[in-house]
Amino acid sequence: MILVRSILFNALFYLGTAIACIVALPLLLAPRRLNAYFGHYWARSALWLAAWTVGLRYEMRGREHLPAGPAIIAIKHQSAWDTLAAAALFDDPAIIVKRELLAIPFYGWYLRKAGMIGIDRTVGAAAMRRMLVKARAAVARGRSILIFPEGTRTRIGANAPYHPGVGALVRDLKIPLVPVALNSGLFWGRRHFLKRPGLVVVEILPAIVGENDRRRVTDELRGRIEAATARLIAAA
Repeated sequence: MILVRSILFNALFYLGTAIACIVALPLLLAPRRLNAYFGHYWARSALWLAAWTVGLRYEMRGREHLPAGPAIIAIKHQSAWDTLAAAALFDDPAIIVKRELLAIPFYGWYLRKAGMIGIDRTVGAAAMRRMLVKARAAVARGRSILIFPEGTRTRIGANAPYHPGVGALVRDLKIPLVPVALNSGLFWGRRHFLKRPGLVVVEILPAIVGENDRRRVTDELRGRIEAATARLIAAA
């Protein structure tokens, strides 16, 4: 049954996404915010589809920890589910993504138009400088920055390093850093076709403020996210 439900989800998700991308092409000529709304509701529809077909629901905790203004939202990354949640659960964030995603026909066009920040990790320090320039511009427009500090999806229990980009953002932007833990990998594993029923818990933790040292802030972020993630996994 799980296999059948996973096949149904994938078929409907990719078909629906293809149709939506074609129908929404005129939005590429519209203001950026309309494209962001399109991405937000597309992502919400995908989460609804996962709940309907697979029985994969979600619960979001700790919204009171989100600052009223722009923040750096740093999310644990275990699953493709997290990328949908990033657009669906937060208000118009500038999401830091791999530059390769911006080159994907249709999908990448909408990411670019919605003001997402592409980063080419092969060029080292130059990529960091470009990211900071674009992040400053997004914050100046009142948007939060959303980053997956591990840089890629990690399996449950994996001991992945947190990249220095998040520390650079904190030092440069001087806005609150909000850690987010989750347990999505229990139900939708890294590079797994099968999606299992269950409840993904997304927990927003208290913000880290007043710490500008790149190494210390990265260590504190990692400690908070990993401890909360382990707790969520154990509870599930």
